[in-house]
Amino acid sequence: MSNLLGVTSSLQQAKFLIIRRDNIGDLLCTTPLIRALREQFPQAWIAVLVNTYTAPILAGNPDINIVFAYDKAKHREPNTSYLKWLWQRVRMILVLRRHHVDYAILAAPGIQKSARRFARWVRPKHTVGFVREQTSDSDIDIPVVFNSVQRHHEVEETFRLLTPFGIVKEPPAMNVVPDSVVVAIAKKQLTTANIDIQSEPQTKQQPLIGIHISARKVKQRWPVERFVALMRALHERHGASFMLFWSPGDENNPLHPGDDNKAKAIMDAAHDLPLLAFPTHTLKELIAGLSLPNTVICSDGGAMHIAAALAKPIVCLFGNSDASVWYPWGVPHVLLQKESFDVNDISVEETLGAYEKLMSAYRFEINLS
Repeated sequence: MSNLLGVTSSLQQAKFLIIRRDNIGDLLCTTPLIRALREQFPQAWIAVLVNTYTAPILAGNPDINIVFAYDKAKHREPNTSYLKWLWQRVRMILVLRRHHVDYAILAAPGIQKSARRFARWVRPKHTVGFVREQTSDSDIDIPVVFNSVQRHHEVEETFRLLTPFGIVKEPPAMNVVPDSVVVAIAKKQLTTANIDIQSEPQTKQQPLIGIHISARKVKQRWPVERFVALMRALHERHGASFMLFWSPGDENNPLHPGDDNKAKAIMDAAHDLPLLAFPTHTLKELIAGLSLPNTVICSDGGAMHIAAALAKPIVCLFGNSDASVWYPWGVPHVLLQKESFDVNDISVEETLGAYEKLMSAYRFEINLS
């Protein structure tokens, strides 16, 4: 592995481009790498290349100089022609070339041909990325060997790309910055719904609990009746109030299925509980909304990682995801997963018990990770 410790002084003024083109959780799991790079090289220029869907994750991030975002083909607006979409991408690449990037970091575990292609187009002086074995590579001149057999958490895997820069330590927490305007709007909605907000989950007698009901994978989707039963039990035993989060839309939409029907069924069945319905049409709304509850109960997915980046204690329901790679990084949590890898086999009683275990552990600062 290449080691750049001998040229650390020159790196203080270096230009870094971090390329992470994946989904919400993937990008959040890269924020510890960005933070550590900034701490090591406070005077460096740090840019990040992402897709437009996930770009709000980095809004307001103090460790980044600039974010470059492009539309993936499947995300481009219906009225945008292919030629216009292609020209927008070419123009962005030309801008990046003019910055004369010193180091492009392909910030994703595994071998990503598309990220390599972007790096070639940008023409950095050096490219850092994972390779299958320690051999010369025409695209990656600073290689890090990727072990596909012995996997660690996504944060830890990605963080290893900083080894050539002499950064070898425990990765810091993930981070995301809520939009203050959207937070203020959400707080006003809570006040209108007569729901109190307090900031300390370990001392709050009537907790505000975030319940996120949407999940991309079928085996990550907990049923309506269990959400309702759980909320009733939490309210009865702990005086809890709730913010209900979901991806809005029709469940039959082939491109962007939503959970409006599921949310309505929950709200109808829990109409007598202190509950604020908070559909999230944008990532900005989801981040701001999740910044307010004391704790969050959700399935594995982007919302779970946002909650972790907001330092929320989490009860997470795992279906057919690899929990050792995707558990909530850096926050107290209780993870429930059955041998069937189906959240439908997780009971209300188990989830209630997990919440109570989490809160007890949080009070006494027990690390559940």
